[in-house]
Amino acid sequence: MLESLTHLISASPWTYLVVLAFAALDPLFPLVPSETSVIAAGVLAGAGDLNIALVMAAAAVGAFLGDNSSYGFGRTAGVRLTGPLFRGSKGRARRLWAERTLATRGGSLIVTARFVPGGRTAATLTAGITRMRWARFLRFAGIAAVLWASFAAGLGYLGGRAFEEQPWLGLASALTAAAAITVGVELARRLRLPPTATC
Repeated sequence: MLESLTHLISASPWTYLVVLAFAALDPLFPLVPSETSVIAAGVLAGAGDLNIALVMAAAAVGAFLGDNSSYGFGRTAGVRLTGPLFRGSKGRARRLWAERTLATRGGSLIVTARFVPGGRTAATLTAGITRMRWARFLRFAGIAAVLWASFAAGLGYLGGRAFEEQPWLGLASALTAAAAITVGVELARRLRLPPTATC
């Protein structure tokens, strides 16, 4: 998989489009390696082969479009598909918990979930299913997209600058740092999760 990715992420101007497309597809298909592609493009920018501002812009636009697509899917088809999940007293309790959480901490949840692969899909779909106001969702999805794109591309850029002669080392170190930060964010989120979230 990494070998195919290296063919797509190169010094070519098409790389910006690949980064945008991967970031847009990721919330709908979580197996798409969006973060890896942004980090790899950041490494190439650090080595001087790509423009870091364009990498960040492509990643942010793609993430914003993808999160809105996931929200739209949740708001339309998601309600039918997840109907069985919200049946019965436990299902109603789950839905009420999700609605309450999005009403009180929806902004921070949308932003934090963007840094957790799979979490961004769950948060954006749930925001659509529970009909979080779109104007409010847009604001936080925009903030999340810019922060995530800056983080992933910036991490790759630092790796590329540190290992200009050996871009593979830059990519490996940036991916390791991203994985460690993602695990830290997920652990912190789980520690703060109230017991009612599991009902």
